Amino acid sequence: MRAAVYYSNKDIRIEERPKPKIGPEELLVRVEACGICGSDVMEWYRIDRVPLVLGHEISGIIEEAGGGIKEYKKGDRIACAHHVPCGNCHYCLSGHDSVCDTLRKTNVDPGGFAEYIRLPEINVKKGVFPLPDNVAFEEATFIEPVACVLRGQRLAEGVKGKSVLVLGSGIAGLLHIHLARIHGASLVVATDINQYRINAAKKFGAHAAFNAREYSPEFLRELNQGRLTDLVIVTSAAEQAIKQALESVERGGTILFFAPTDKNKKIPLIFNNLFWKQEITLTSSYAASPQEYQQALDLIASNKLNISEMITHKFALKNITKGFQLVAEAKDSIKVIIEPQK
Repeated sequence: MRAAVYYSNKDIRIEERPKPKIGPEELLVRVEACGICGSDVMEWYRIDRVPLVLGHEISGIIEEAGGGIKEYKKGDRIACAHHVPCGNCHYCLSGHDSVCDTLRKTNVDPGGFAEYIRLPEINVKKGVFPLPDNVAFEEATFIEPVACVLRGQRLAEGVKGKSVLVLGSGIAGLLHIHLARIHGASLVVATDINQYRINAAKKFGAHAAFNAREYSPEFLRELNQGRLTDLVIVTSAAEQAIKQALESVERGGTILFFAPTDKNKKIPLIFNNLFWKQEITLTSSYAASPQEYQQALDLIASNKLNISEMITHKFALKNITKGFQLVAEAKDSIKVIIEPQK
């Protein structure tokens, strides 16, 4: 089979690899679509581990089911999770499934940017999601990122009735904007440095959107009856975005750090300004649980999300480098999807 093997953002090679062989409790999946995530182009994060086959926003068709599997069969349309938690440890039982040791050790074989993947037994048991007929494969690639956004907003104690500022209007930011509006935020404001994405922020639900280079917290006060925002969601790795978040949160509010910074970045805090008498909460989120995957799929199947219009580019596997370049440039693209069978 063909697989796109990652060596760097500008060096992704189409190589021949053996089609994975499955065990009695495993699945072989023919990958029909796989989205490129912003984390896929974080070169610093994976450059010491190359070569790799990336891709975790996966949908496809079951090609072969192990003899011990009763729930699924050849021909079933599914999406799947690349990481799954154990469900029984201290972290899982306290609602922090995504920091479970098992989750961090699990994965699909070899990755979604290949014609076929093998799902290990634990992934089959905890991370397979049958697709309704009305959910297309390309739409199903949104299940994982939507699940991550649902988790982040849950850990930030929801958005209903809150004023929300989203810093960064790439795909993660747009999904946060879109879901915040759907779930009843009273005000949604967004920023980005790219006009294309500023326009997209307005299209997908922001009441107002500003160029991040010109943004001032005073803009919020003008829009929000003299107050800053109840919730700030940071989806940009830029140091300036983090500084703007710290300046933009209202007393009693929350900052959700949804994106990592560059490696080893340090951000100074004036402790008293943020915490003493202010009751500010700083939180973060990573990945998603199986329950959040299912919630995301249910939302997509209900047609409550306008995700199809977020898809700006689709590429055959042989052209994956173009897709990676678009995502890494973060300019005139939103969601880029790879179709490994083409």
